[in-house]
Amino acid sequence: MITGVAILALAMRMQTMLPPLPVIPREFRGVWVTTVDNIDWPSKRTLSTAAQQAELAKLLDKAQAMHLNAIVFQVRPSADALYPSKLEPWSEFLTGKQGQVPSPSWDPIAFAVREAHKRGLELHCWFNPYRALHPAQKGPVASNHISKTNPGVVKKYGPFLWMDPGEPDVQRRTEEVILDVVRRYDVDGIHIDDYFYPYREKDPKTKENIDFPDGASWSRYKGGLSRGDWRRKNVDDFIEHLYGAIKREKRWVKFGISPFGIYRPGMPAGIKAGVDQYADLYADALKWYSKGWCDYFAPQLYWPISQTPQAYEALLQWWAVNNDSHRHLWAGNYTSRLFDGSPVWAASEVVDQIRLTREMPGAGGNIHFSMKAFLLDSGGIDEALADGIYDKPAFVPASPWLASSRPVVPKLESSKDGRVVWSSSSSSFGVSVCRMGQWSVWKPTDAHELSVDTEGLDGVAVVAFDRAQQQSAPLIVRKWR
Repeated sequence: MITGVAILALAMRMQTMLPPLPVIPREFRGVWVTTVDNIDWPSKRTLSTAAQQAELAKLLDKAQAMHLNAIVFQVRPSADALYPSKLEPWSEFLTGKQGQVPSPSWDPIAFAVREAHKRGLELHCWFNPYRALHPAQKGPVASNHISKTNPGVVKKYGPFLWMDPGEPDVQRRTEEVILDVVRRYDVDGIHIDDYFYPYREKDPKTKENIDFPDGASWSRYKGGLSRGDWRRKNVDDFIEHLYGAIKREKRWVKFGISPFGIYRPGMPAGIKAGVDQYADLYADALKWYSKGWCDYFAPQLYWPISQTPQAYEALLQWWAVNNDSHRHLWAGNYTSRLFDGSPVWAASEVVDQIRLTREMPGAGGNIHFSMKAFLLDSGGIDEALADGIYDKPAFVPASPWLASSRPVVPKLESSKDGRVVWSSSSSSFGVSVCRMGQWSVWKPTDAHELSVDTEGLDGVAVVAFDRAQQQSAPLIVRKWR
């Protein structure tokens, strides 16, 4: 027989019991922020420092509101810098004139890292490794630009200037530029895109392909490789060495590559058209992926689901099946086709691509090109994502190979006066509150304390994340008085 006293004691215990915590959702939700030709930011080359900062903050606010969790920020469009650098000149796309210091001076990477982390966003710095000058630059080239300081390694090819990937000076220069950023800033990732040897240029009269003018570096090569294999080896060596160098500086900084979405036409069967990146760009992307010379791959799958010659789902599956190193696969999506293309896409196309990615074993997220589609709310994409398939926040997938241990449970410092305070060596956290027997969705924060209204609150749960995005066991604070 249960006495009245026992019933009262049981009821009191049940008041302090909490339901099981919800699973922390994991999905990479990134967006490319393009600075070349002012595609995404800054909107003009003539903006004041205050206006540039306001635009960047607004951009980050938009990303947070849409429940994205990573910004891939272009900081080196073409052997220039959107940050203070002793190695390369300030970018015309930021200051209006290459080499000109912003006035008043400021540091966009430091600003972006700080403000992104406040909003629970990772910040990945995006570099173009070989492009030396983009035709969108209208003003003069700065005296410390590589085309002036080392002109022998720079080649004119079509309307662009390119650094020759076969030149050791170029490989050293690009690695030095990237490592300078890794050392100086608290970035979460380093990212390079699909430009290795450049896309083929054609003779305007004959329409025939023009070969890249690397005769000088090729003539110095004395090995037994064919010219195509030699070119691929140049890029292979750069990718492998850069990956190791980043890890020696900061093991937790992720290295990501976004190659052209088709490895070779016919791979997989049915993919009949597209650039042959192996033969045309001399990029053996499958080799880098298989060897694990990256932490994530974001192949640019820029075609609609229904387009047979380049089918989104078939290509995504091919990359997933060929992931021998078990690195992250985060598909690149051409979200800007919502306003720029013929035909333009409906928002449902992007939503369906995200859904296919979620259903694909081995795929763990998406990166959208580019931020402008969200800033314009093209085709109603903001509502389609933020109120639909991205209606709840998600956390970046863990990369356990980038850490040697797991984070420890945060330590409770105090829980009174409507405030929970914890301490931890981690820099980011997930927080969920329980009210009326229901846990809220997990939300990211970089704050070490949380102010809450204790009325009707049953408890607070806090999880710490390390730099590899591994999570600790939860700190659970029950009702307090």
